[in-house]
Amino acid sequence: MFTPRSRRSRPAVAAIATAALLLPLAACSAAADGGASDGDRRLRVVMAFPPAQSMSPYGDDAVTLSRLAVIEGLTTLDADGAARPALAASWTRTDTTTWTFTLRDAVFQDGAKVDADAVVRSLTAAGKASPPPRVLSGTELTATATDAHTVRIVTAHADPLLPQRLANPSLAILSPDAYRNGRANPVGHATGAFTMTGLDGAVAATLERNPTYWGGKAEAPGVDVTFVADGTARANALRTKAVDVAEYVPTAQASLLGDAYVHEFPSARTNGLSLNTRRGVFADPAMRAAAREAIDPKELVDGVYEGRADTAQGLLGPGVPWAAAARTSPTGRTAAAARPEVARTEEIVLATYTNRPELPEVATIVQQQLQARGFTVRQVVRDYAQLEADALAGRYDAFIQARNTLLDTADPLSYLTSDFTCDGSFNISQLCDERVDSAVDKAASLAATGDRHTAEMTAEAAVLGTDALVPLVHERFVQGYDGAHVEGVALDPMERTLITAGTRLR
Repeated sequence: MFTPRSRRSRPAVAAIATAALLLPLAACSAAADGGASDGDRRLRVVMAFPPAQSMSPYGDDAVTLSRLAVIEGLTTLDADGAARPALAASWTRTDTTTWTFTLRDAVFQDGAKVDADAVVRSLTAAGKASPPPRVLSGTELTATATDAHTVRIVTAHADPLLPQRLANPSLAILSPDAYRNGRANPVGHATGAFTMTGLDGAVAATLERNPTYWGGKAEAPGVDVTFVADGTARANALRTKAVDVAEYVPTAQASLLGDAYVHEFPSARTNGLSLNTRRGVFADPAMRAAAREAIDPKELVDGVYEGRADTAQGLLGPGVPWAAAARTSPTGRTAAAARPEVARTEEIVLATYTNRPELPEVATIVQQQLQARGFTVRQVVRDYAQLEADALAGRYDAFIQARNTLLDTADPLSYLTSDFTCDGSFNISQLCDERVDSAVDKAASLAATGDRHTAEMTAEAAVLGTDALVPLVHERFVQGYDGAHVEGVALDPMERTLITAGTRLR
């Protein structure tokens, strides 16, 4: 069982963790190329999530690579979530299922030219990955080269979001040499502003400026990255100037750092309690309803997030500004079980991860609220990489996660598809409900943005009606850096970017 530390004990623990953090940072800096002046200008960044799949582009490690400006796709997203050119200079839709993309002149970090064959190889490999990237849930696409600079992509069904879909980090374009021994290796084989030249397991990585980047030479000569799951250690590393940028500063540390270091902004992230609908206690809809009625999200906002979060109103929060006006009531909910029936249930296992430091505290409060309702609850709290496979396999009764609802395509359609449909590749609740699948399918068929948004809110109502997920809070992000010392850090609600070609020390 997880036993939460008091907040008074954290500084001592964090001091030890911060001391350990300094060692890989020093090693990275010592290994960097360039003279003393270049070394002084290298960025030092601490990231929250250690690599879980050796930097495979087909899982969450792809987001880390994107946030470090290592990989790119055919398109990128602007602040409104619209697709903009990246490796593709332009595109046209020739019919409901066919798109043509024209490539810009660019080269890979290993010197190979970006051409249509390379694009086809990368997209085909992503489609064959097992498990497939979340962004491809419910989607089939076939890419062919029509000439060296042109790629035709045909989807099995009409997909108005294809340009946004191709901006997903898991659909990054890599050079031919990236594909060896049945895996894709982006180290040194991508196109971004920085080349990953070294990866020390789940501890550290070294990035160097890509001198051939089509978007212009990066301001910083390189980036020394350390991966530290402990949020207090990340904040202390920033406070002691061991790093220049700290990803995801814990809420409890924000007030201690002060305004000069704290950069807070709205997010599209919803923290929720996924309930296993396939087996165990929560296979019973009445038990899921009882769990939902037991939860008081306001206690989480006030007690854990210290007001730096919003009480969840649904799957989609303030980071999706059109959602509130289009929201409808949950449909098809089951009545909650009576208290004596809840008390007779077997022990449930509630899991969450340490990489987001608020989540273990959230789990403790949720455990207390469920126990007050009569449930018997045991916690499992570990690093995310140690939990993901079991969570996806449905081995926990309940799982608390922080999920960016716009991460995959900048539209919640892919989130709804991957997390809540029968064939969804990130379906931690193990939900398979005909009404939900039908509602998501309808949304996927609509090209007009307003119509699709309305249909997505109908799908949200169907998901909430199953109680497969109990929304808890909508997060606000806090990134840490000294604005007088560092500029060009991206504050991206969709979490695709952090370090960019323009990030530098002043």
